[in-house]
Amino acid sequence: MKRLLFKYILPPILWIVIQLWCMTLRKKILNPEIERDIREKPGKAIYTFWHSHIFYIFYHFRGLHRYHMLVSPSSDGDLIANVGKWFGYNVVRGSSFKRTLPGTRECIDLLKKDLKVAIIADGSRGPRHQAQAGSVQLSRITGAPVYTMAYDARPKYEFPSWDKFILPLPFSKVTLNFGSPMTVPPDADKEAIKQKQDELTALLNQITGACDLP
Repeated sequence: MKRLLFKYILPPILWIVIQLWCMTLRKKILNPEIERDIREKPGKAIYTFWHSHIFYIFYHFRGLHRYHMLVSPSSDGDLIANVGKWFGYNVVRGSSFKRTLPGTRECIDLLKKDLKVAIIADGSRGPRHQAQAGSVQLSRITGAPVYTMAYDARPKYEFPSWDKFILPLPFSKVTLNFGSPMTVPPDADKEAIKQKQDELTALLNQITGACDLP
């Protein structure tokens, strides 16, 4: 019953609700030139953001069918994957939680074909606002640049979940922010990967903090 609900019933309902909800929001972009690159620049790229920021980022980049989104293979990930398809994303099932990236060979192949992949930085389990190794490893293997995305809203509701999921309230102001692309050298060793992972965490937290404007 849960599978039926997550695959066929809830996704179109949520698609309609999110569309109507977000039409009431007022949007401000802090880095329009980077946002333009994300939308228009050709070639391979990795896009990453915090789990708590799924709601509006899903909506903001809707309809860009060249995006391939990595979603957890968990049962809860089924709902995210199916809603993502309604918003026009191609979905790849896999995990960025483990450093070895099992199940993400498809992402590597897509990037090597100069396509684009989106990954939730802190994965489906957390810790909250701590980047997992997935984006960094994919960048090392494929040479793709990593772009960071974030948003905040006023007023908003934060769910009492592990990620403190952000829901902009109707008619609120949404501020989007984007970081300059980060690259990882192909010969990066374990220590260098960890440094890049920490750098990614710091960059995501920096652009997230900059969204919290008065």
